[in-house]
Amino acid sequence: MSARAASPEAKAMYDNAKAAAATAYKAARERCDVITGNPKDVCIAEAKAARVRAEADAAARYRNTLRAYTQARIDIAKADYAVDRARCDALTGNDKDVCVERAKATRTAALADAKADRKVIEARSDAREDKRIAEYKVAAEKCDALAGTAKDQCVAAAKSQFGYEAAGPKLVPGHF
Repeated sequence: MSARAASPEAKAMYDNAKAAAATAYKAARERCDVITGNPKDVCIAEAKAARVRAEADAAARYRNTLRAYTQARIDIAKADYAVDRARCDALTGNDKDVCVERAKATRTAALADAKADRKVIEARSDAREDKRIAEYKVAAEKCDALAGTAKDQCVAAAKSQFGYEAAGPKLVPGHF
């Protein structure tokens, strides 16, 4: 995934998603106002989590980068943790302690998964790039057996096949 200039349509969709999340949050929050005690706290935390989820998903789709998707997962994990903690507040003693530890464990697992998935995706991307460079080197080496126009055409074809621009900077150390 790469950063690109967002289209006006994408920006509009993002803004609409944020507005819809705010509207949904306001409505959910109003429903919470008729509740009292811990159930109200849970209701408010759930409303906030729903807003965070909607806004984080919209931001990730709008930015369309690995970093944005990872950040969305982190934000959602933190919001879910807040909901879990609010639910734990209704308990007492050891039951509350166990609930809090379970909430922390769930948050830690979600954060670790988000970060690990990012690293896996980055590693796969790096591996694809390394393979592409290696395949280009093989194709370029085959061109060395040719001369003149045939060699130029062979090199141009290799550059095109492996995504290099013919007029770009030096492609691979030691070649051309």
